[in-house]
Amino acid sequence: MKLFRLLFTGYALLSIATGSLAQTYTPTAANLAAREEFQNDKFGMFIHWGASSVLGHGEWVMNNRNIHVKEYQRLINIFNPQNFDAAKWVATAKAAGMKYITFITRHHDGFSNWDTKQSDWKITKTPYEKDALKQLADECHKQGIKLYCYYSLLDWYRSDYQYETGKTGKGTGRKQKSDWESYIRFMKAQLTELLTNYGEISGIWFDGHWDQLDNDVDKTLKSKVNWHYDEIYELIHRLQPQCLISNNHHLLPIPGEDFQAFEKDLPGHNTTGFGGQSVSQLPLETCETMNDSWGFNITDRNYKTSKNLIQYMVKASCYNANFLLNVGPMPDGTIQQEFTDTLALMGKWLQQYGATVYGTRGAITTPKNWGGFTQKDKTVYMHILQKQESDYIFIPELKQKIKKASTLDGKTVIKFKQQPEGTFIYLNGIIWDNIDTILELQLQ
Repeated sequence: MKLFRLLFTGYALLSIATGSLAQTYTPTAANLAAREEFQNDKFGMFIHWGASSVLGHGEWVMNNRNIHVKEYQRLINIFNPQNFDAAKWVATAKAAGMKYITFITRHHDGFSNWDTKQSDWKITKTPYEKDALKQLADECHKQGIKLYCYYSLLDWYRSDYQYETGKTGKGTGRKQKSDWESYIRFMKAQLTELLTNYGEISGIWFDGHWDQLDNDVDKTLKSKVNWHYDEIYELIHRLQPQCLISNNHHLLPIPGEDFQAFEKDLPGHNTTGFGGQSVSQLPLETCETMNDSWGFNITDRNYKTSKNLIQYMVKASCYNANFLLNVGPMPDGTIQQEFTDTLALMGKWLQQYGATVYGTRGAITTPKNWGGFTQKDKTVYMHILQKQESDYIFIPELKQKIKKASTLDGKTVIKFKQQPEGTFIYLNGIIWDNIDTILELQLQ
């Protein structure tokens, strides 16, 4: 608890130019337990889906094609996911070894995938008429999968959202003056629905804060609007104290947030251009796509291999982060076979090697070119992701005394030498695995 108090005190000293933010936050015992479970779960499914999938060009299609609201709202008469089967979605996640699902309840186009009473721009007004979130929530609870709700802070559809100062959604034809207080009330009402009508919700995953940043290189939460995070975060934690909050603002977390998200990057990395933020002491999660798209994109054939994704998941674990892997179901409600085939292969790998990932923490040192470490109690798993030309790996950070070293199956004893400057792990006689050669080190 002392660590959390120090952490949040530091966050409270951030220079914020946008009105009130929660200046103090003491997580409940239920919340701290949920954080621990979250870190143990390690692997989740992200689901980007909604009316936008009809156009087959990703979830940003409204913005990217400058589709006006009056034109875009025609999708409500077309979107009809008659093949949506929540049981299949959840079973697919379970077979892949995933422990939770983060579902798009409302993306930037404002379309709600549940029977909200706050708007008619929702799935129950389509020919499908049913509440997709209700079906998914019921099935998650039935099959023992945790449910997180993605919720967009920005909106390209509503006129009360302050689109005048936003960076995106400029071409959607809105002319009515915005009403920010109305928009905040709308979000609070929708979040209240999500947290009262669908059973236990394990987390709220916010996105879109970056739409209102003063500039693209600002590394604080300095914004053009007051997001009322103190009120919103308090509302969530009051309705469901265990519910975790994350905000994909690409910045250091603020008080009230329970885990830190990294988009298409490992913690501390910046291959995308919007990463590179400091890594907090909160639980961590990195999200990634299976091709290059989040939402259904009919021409995106750039599928990542199961090997690539397994190694990405392992690296995330070595960075002490969860791996949230996305699928973009088709408009009829089915998850395309390219995704399900790869997920099945990942599930088979985890059936055999999941003990080296689930319930572990990143250990010893940050990952290197050859791989990295995960740890559970006194057992350290050394994940070698690339075959080495040398007959040893030197780890200067490994100073703890090793009692025994072997291959994961225990059949081959691994020689090692520990000196004041570090530890040598010798690789003679190892049978290399194409994906991940795992050694087990037992510490004294």
